[in-house]
Amino acid sequence: LVCWQIRPFRRCRYARSVANHQHHHLTMTIASQATDLLASVGILSSDGGLPPPALDLETLLRATVMFVVCCILYSLPVFLHRIKLTILGIAYLLFCNDKSWKKPQDPGAIFEPILTNPTTKAKVEKKTLIFVRHGESNWNDTFNKGHHRSALVFVLGFVPGLIKAVMYEVYLTLTGQVDSWFFDSPISNLGLSQVDELAKFLSGNSPDASKRTKEEAVFVSILRGDAGAPSSKLLCSSLRRALSTMACSFRERLARNPDDKILVVPSLQEISRNPDTLSITPAHHTVQASFVDRSSKVCAFQDIYTKQTDMSLHIGNKPIKTNGLKRMDEFCDFVFSSVDEDNVIIGGHSIYFRSFFRTYLPYTIDHVSKKRKVVNAGCVALTLLKAPTPNGDKYMIDPKSIKVIYGGF
Repeated sequence: LVCWQIRPFRRCRYARSVANHQHHHLTMTIASQATDLLASVGILSSDGGLPPPALDLETLLRATVMFVVCCILYSLPVFLHRIKLTILGIAYLLFCNDKSWKKPQDPGAIFEPILTNPTTKAKVEKKTLIFVRHGESNWNDTFNKGHHRSALVFVLGFVPGLIKAVMYEVYLTLTGQVDSWFFDSPISNLGLSQVDELAKFLSGNSPDASKRTKEEAVFVSILRGDAGAPSSKLLCSSLRRALSTMACSFRERLARNPDDKILVVPSLQEISRNPDTLSITPAHHTVQASFVDRSSKVCAFQDIYTKQTDMSLHIGNKPIKTNGLKRMDEFCDFVFSSVDEDNVIIGGHSIYFRSFFRTYLPYTIDHVSKKRKVVNAGCVALTLLKAPTPNGDKYMIDPKSIKVIYGGF
């Protein structure tokens, strides 16, 4: 029966002729062939009964290898894609310098003369960015302690958790799923609960609504996409945990506005050489809901990925010779040149966001955002300034504009 699922077998002349017979005859024919096949490796006797007294290790190994080969042949394109990702992951670990770059000029020193001169100040442009960090991922759950458990619990559970992750990875590979525990690591069940809490915070009947300041209420209205609120655009990294976070957090907004879409922007890909920062989704393809997404009832993830996620800019993985600074500069250019809305909501990652604060805040400013990560499912707003200079466009975060909307650092 396993062999029958192999596509080349279904295309052979014998298979086509058998397919024209009655269903019962077809079933019996396949069963007979399967019996002969299993008998040839010692799993069944020739009459279909139990095998001789005991199976030796060689026989079991031969049958196991044959089963694995059949699974691979059945889903050969997916298996080849997995091999490509594995090679790419090893190459990134060995040769990528994603977190290494020469420290750029202090943005404070660049903007001080610009902002004190009325003529040059008038040319400064502004955008409000709202960072939304993804919920905890399976990679975080496997390799990081996190804030939800003690160091002792993490240490005791590390090996069993790693074995579980590896076994699940094998299962996903043999069943031909475009999915992974490690590559483009999906959001975890804990991460989904964190994101669901953010969605409840943004809902119209949130118990915290009456406690918000006027400024906080405006930000929440922007996030919700309310009628009459300042216009905003949803952007996101190409990694699935960030997309799951955006789909779940803004499910109410997306349901109210069917034309609203999450635009995937390549320059938002996380800054790291780890396999979990490599996108598993081929260029320009629709994102496939992860095994965690599919098991959840909080949101119709695949519907949002199919109907309200724009993958037109997704060109695959970040180049191996790139680094975080290049992508952050590229993103700043994109926000001012290609996004019409003044408010930009960004689904992304902790290291990327912390690096962004470290790069574009004046170096003389001591702010918590330079030292600590945005918490899982946290939302932080800021104002990004752009000024033309003889050396090209330069960017700086207004230090007074940083505002925690939800979660914090």
